[in-house]
Amino acid sequence: QVQLAESGGGLVQPGGSLRLSCAASGAISGINVMGWYRQAPGKQRELVAGFTVDGRTNYADSVKGRFTISRDIAKNTAYQQMNNLQPEDTAVYYCNLKFSNGIQWYEYWGQGTQVTVSS
Repeated sequence: QVQLAESGGGLVQPGGSLRLSCAASGAISGINVMGWYRQAPGKQRELVAGFTVDGRTNYADSVKGRFTISRDIAKNTAYQQMNNLQPEDTAVYYCNLKFSNGIQWYEYWGQGTQVTVSS
């Protein structure tokens, strides 16, 4: 069983910063990619930042230049540094892991961590 443990959410004032962490554990094998999604009240879950299979990064237009995703492959951990946070970044942030064992792809989600940007 794969588990994703998220941390780092909280309350921050506009212009502030937070760093999210997601540690993956369990039977992870083969090719894997990790990313961050978020869901604000009344809105659909959306991709914020993620890695592609070939190691490139993708960012939502709304966070480009402010958020940075990184990872420690040895620790199966992904991070998201979020700078210049704005009220519209308020959402529950979810870590996502996809991996392939060469036969099929599997997908797992973290429990979510709340990020609130407010003065």
